[in-house]
Amino acid sequence: MIRKISVIAVLIIFAGGFAAAQELKIDYRFNTARTDSANYLTFQGPVRYAGVEADTFDSVSGASKSRSTAFFSPYLMDMYGRPVFSGGLRGVLLFAVAPPAMRTDDNLTAEKASDGTITIQYVHRGTAYKITTDKNGKLGFPRGGFSMRTIGYIQGAGPQVLSREFSSDGTAAAADWKKIWDPGIPGGKEITPGISARTGIIVSDSGDPQAMFNWDGTLQVTLEQNILKISGTLRPVKR
Repeated sequence: MIRKISVIAVLIIFAGGFAAAQELKIDYRFNTARTDSANYLTFQGPVRYAGVEADTFDSVSGASKSRSTAFFSPYLMDMYGRPVFSGGLRGVLLFAVAPPAMRTDDNLTAEKASDGTITIQYVHRGTAYKITTDKNGKLGFPRGGFSMRTIGYIQGAGPQVLSREFSSDGTAAAADWKKIWDPGIPGGKEITPGISARTGIIVSDSGDPQAMFNWDGTLQVTLEQNILKISGTLRPVKR
């Protein structure tokens, strides 16, 4: 179903001639330190029915109130299924509409360095993601600071299991970010005896350069008193 929606989205983008009306606008707020009812995700794009205004987590249904998870999917791939949007960034945006426990289960961390650089990291379903801004807190598309690495796996509905090489107890809470993002540590190592899953190497999470189009533009990231905000406008550019 997601693949069908993606095809429709891309056809609409191309039919519109990449006009200003095809822009993808994002506005996001998330408290990285505690549960906060003020968290939200807003986005508007070329798929009219997929725009969502200030979506939040619904504790009754256990999902997002306005179905952001599904409605943001068309902006992730081109019509051939090639990624055009960072999967790690998409995951960060969905923390605002996910169950509060996900923040700690995936060990979401956000830090601002003395030079202004903001780094966001977390581990979801055995994959570690890192998003790094420039010194002005800006994320540039299409080739921004997006990295990912397979360091674990998940089976069924169970918790994710991480390699002890990157986590002292195999959980995301004990993730050693320095080791995870050390390019000198090779991949291909068995994670759990008897399980086929193996660790990977650090790779780009910026989207496929061979995709039919790329999102181009800048998102502004701020981090003040544990409040992470991301906003800006991206435009589809034909490859």
